[in-house]
Amino acid sequence: MTLTIGCWSLKATRPGQMPKWRSPRAELIPNIHLPMRSYEVKNRTNVDDIKSLRLITAVKTPYLPDGRFDLEAYDTLVNMQMEDGVEGVIVGGTTGEGQLMSWDEHIMLIGHTVNCFGGSMKVIGNTGSNSTREAIHATEQGFAVGMHAALHINPYYGKTSIEGMMSHFNSVLHMGPTIIYNVPSRTGQDIPPHVIHSMAQNPNLAGVKECVGNDRIELYTNTGIVVWSGNDDQCHNSRWDHGATGVISVTSNLIPGLMKELMFEGKNPTLNSKLLPLIEWLFHEPNPIGLNTALAQLGVVRPVFRLPYVPLQFEKRAEFVNIVEELGRENFIGEKDVQILDDDDFILIGRY
Repeated sequence: MTLTIGCWSLKATRPGQMPKWRSPRAELIPNIHLPMRSYEVKNRTNVDDIKSLRLITAVKTPYLPDGRFDLEAYDTLVNMQMEDGVEGVIVGGTTGEGQLMSWDEHIMLIGHTVNCFGGSMKVIGNTGSNSTREAIHATEQGFAVGMHAALHINPYYGKTSIEGMMSHFNSVLHMGPTIIYNVPSRTGQDIPPHVIHSMAQNPNLAGVKECVGNDRIELYTNTGIVVWSGNDDQCHNSRWDHGATGVISVTSNLIPGLMKELMFEGKNPTLNSKLLPLIEWLFHEPNPIGLNTALAQLGVVRPVFRLPYVPLQFEKRAEFVNIVEELGRENFIGEKDVQILDDDDFILIGRY
């Protein structure tokens, strides 16, 4: 008689005999896959492979009506990015609403993205935090589940000194390829150039996502530091006039093919001008409100919002329909007709 308790098997050979422990069957199967230990995974990506990326999408996280992740919609969204030439994704960034996730959700989504798409595109996990302790732990976990690089922001809200900021970055840089993200409009604190130049001495610094503007971008690119524009409305000029490698984009969630053309195929002020009304519309309210609304109107994700985000007003949704028609529905992801949607179509989730 064999008694199985969980993954363990106890086998009694004769009546009345105490059962003997038997090794779980899975351990006897040759070449069984076991998760890699973190030190085996975290440095598997060459920093130069990250530095060469020209189009990275800060990807949206879709939700089910109960507020859980809609992984089917997520996979469809990421696959459409990949098919249209996007080279990497930021998982759980501001656009992906990492700030509304538990760390368990966050690391799960990074690992899921690696498992499904990591062989075809680079997966960059937003494992930054205003707590150095949390940033260290999340980054260890992110590399353990296979992310190719980490995105790190300077400590926000509870701001620190410049020396504290440098210590914060140095606490995570040794773990693997890293992009530092400077967005003072959200953090309340600029990362001064001398901090970036100091961090650039570490071979794991892949580069900077810079939102201050093109003068700052050129300051870095003139010294050989890789920079991605963090501003979709400036990224064309950043790329072709100021030396940026590319863009970490919100707009590419919607029109990855056109954003690829903007980043790969040479200076194109005509195309850039055509895209500016869409970009301005997307950032009418703080990101990711516009993107969430647009993806719902395109029928790519369910119209579910985790609070405190709420959809754009009816008038702005009607504007989006016009923008899609002007640019051409075929240039946007998805196959459904764009809709305005009624206010009652949206689901707002406060507890999930």
